[in-house]
Amino acid sequence: MTTASPDPLALQATLVDFALAELVRQHRESFTPLWSPESWAKLLIWLALNCGCSGDEAGLKAFAEAIGPLQMGRLRRVFFERELADLELQLMADPAEQQVLVLPQGPAEEVLEPERVARALDCVNLSQRLVMDRSRWQRLDSVLVVPWAAPEA
Repeated sequence: MTTASPDPLALQATLVDFALAELVRQHRESFTPLWSPESWAKLLIWLALNCGCSGDEAGLKAFAEAIGPLQMGRLRRVFFERELADLELQLMADPAEQQVLVLPQGPAEEVLEPERVARALDCVNLSQRLVMDRSRWQRLDSVLVVPWAAPEA
């Protein structure tokens, strides 16, 4: 029995998708302030310039259109998520959302323990941007929700 060869275009698309996600993971810490819309915008500008687009509005708009909304959404998720394998937690911390989601990668009762979550938030420099009063954290089934702190004036 022989298996069909993968479609070359599908392989190419998968490779590009993988490479883009890895590029974002490798460079997301380079753009400050971390966990902000500004850092996301800086990453996009950096990508656009490195792809040969001009840094003016028309060039950046052309870059965004070329990437497309689906890929742009995926890249944004990769940019604002962190996986902490040692703590068995995944953090989804997009500042466009009202709160940060803490997802367990192991048994929820054990992994979503408040001390462990606080350590995870410290590890990725999120503590100063979130409400650290644990009475304001909300457990929804196997997800913990932590609100963003009010921006400093």
